[in-house]
Amino acid sequence: MKYDAVIIGGGHNGLVCAFYLARAGLKVRIVEARDVIGGAAVTEEFHPGFRNSVASYTVSLLQPKVIADMKLVEHGYRVIERPISNFLPQEDGGYLKLGGGLERTQAEFARFSKADAAALPAYYDMLEGVADVLRDLALKSPPNVGGGIKTLIDGALQGRNLMRLSINQQRDVLDLFTKSARTFLDSWFESEAVKAAFGFDAVVGNYASPDTPGSAYVLLHHVFGEVNGKKGAWGHSVGGMGAITQAMAKVCRDAGVEISLEAPVERVLVNGGKAAGVKLVSGEEIVADRVISNVGPKLLYGKLIDPVDLGEDYVRRMKGFKVGSGTFRMNVALSELPSFTCLPEPGEHLQSGIIIAPTLDYMDRAFADAKAFGWSKKPIVEMLIPSIVDDSLAPAGQHVASLFCQQFAPDHDWDADEAEAADTIIDTVEAYAPGFRASILGQQVLSPLGLERKFGLSGGDIMHGNMSLDQLWAARPMLGHGAYRGPISGLYMCGAGTHPGGGVTGAPGHNCAQEILGERGFLGRLLRWG
Repeated sequence: MKYDAVIIGGGHNGLVCAFYLARAGLKVRIVEARDVIGGAAVTEEFHPGFRNSVASYTVSLLQPKVIADMKLVEHGYRVIERPISNFLPQEDGGYLKLGGGLERTQAEFARFSKADAAALPAYYDMLEGVADVLRDLALKSPPNVGGGIKTLIDGALQGRNLMRLSINQQRDVLDLFTKSARTFLDSWFESEAVKAAFGFDAVVGNYASPDTPGSAYVLLHHVFGEVNGKKGAWGHSVGGMGAITQAMAKVCRDAGVEISLEAPVERVLVNGGKAAGVKLVSGEEIVADRVISNVGPKLLYGKLIDPVDLGEDYVRRMKGFKVGSGTFRMNVALSELPSFTCLPEPGEHLQSGIIIAPTLDYMDRAFADAKAFGWSKKPIVEMLIPSIVDDSLAPAGQHVASLFCQQFAPDHDWDADEAEAADTIIDTVEAYAPGFRASILGQQVLSPLGLERKFGLSGGDIMHGNMSLDQLWAARPMLGHGAYRGPISGLYMCGAGTHPGGGVTGAPGHNCAQEILGERGFLGRLLRWG
């Protein structure tokens, strides 16, 4: 049987791409290496009676258009918003809460700096103005250099929105794309705690210091989402992240998509310079007019395609594609809720992102230690306790917590040191919440190497590639192949290694499908190659 498209990898972007293609009448098959659909957005039992989102763990960036088009709400999609965004215990025994509305956040900031509280409305307005530019670009394919007339048209249309910004807004865009998070935040705020509250987003999935040029953009990338129509909000998917991808899989199957599990790909088949299908590790060959990759560029071009079919220059450049987000992921089963010294009673702070990274200097030291020793003795930790609002995840009276940790060297010997690093993470939480270690009933540990082995994330990179200026927009993953097309005719990419990058957005899958569907007519081919 011949398919119109075969998609490598059943992560959320692959499912989104498959849905749009199948809805348009194409015959589509997804091949997924694991025994469960969903890629890194899955919910699994990791200790008897305890379930949690294993890797991806929170919702904001999923595109409203994708939610609506796939009718996910009708299939059980439900997100509970955080009452406040983040809670940051401080080293001096204090704390800072971020979110819950402008006035509440201003009052909180005023405890640290009245000037920072006064600056907050203008900062939010600035950030929102730039974030709107990103929201507008997220569901548009970047202009593909060398793509004919369409490149000129796309470049003009997308550039027009940027040119409509005021000169001050254009300066803000330049600052966010080029400056370090510290330099950028220093121009707005004076309190170290306040700067840490915003600067944390700059190191999430980013193996870098807040002093690294370009880290301000990663801060921005994490704020252009929304939950239930509220811009910038974050929330918990009831049933965990797997509830989202299971709903997507149901919608895809209803549309006629075939989904094959435990079907790892050995290589992409190329015939006469054109992608012709895939060969599975089992030996089965699947013939298709198009091969669409939902796996990262490093895995696709480094392991699944014969270098002869790519060409020497492409192979060389792809070797330079940067991966490694420095992420270490743990899930823990708890007998009771943690009690933080600075705020011991249960409250809204336990329903937020609990951030152990009190200053930018703390974050910088964590990165420096990771470079020197593999990880920091005081790592950056974000804890979420979703079982507070979702009783499907743990037995009554008990809880699960996600520990999302940054600045762990991607190339370290994690087979030797994973357990010790996990202990360091628990010790870090224990220092702020005494008794936390004693409450742990079981745990799941995924170092960068563990994330690579379990989910196929090269270097454990949750973004499928660094979110640096040289790997964004039309240059993601490479200039000339930024519009979801590989260097081989009939080969496409729909994963986070393409625009707009990492996070559970669905945007790459949506955009890739639109590019494919747009090529089918005469006008589409003319614009592409004219």
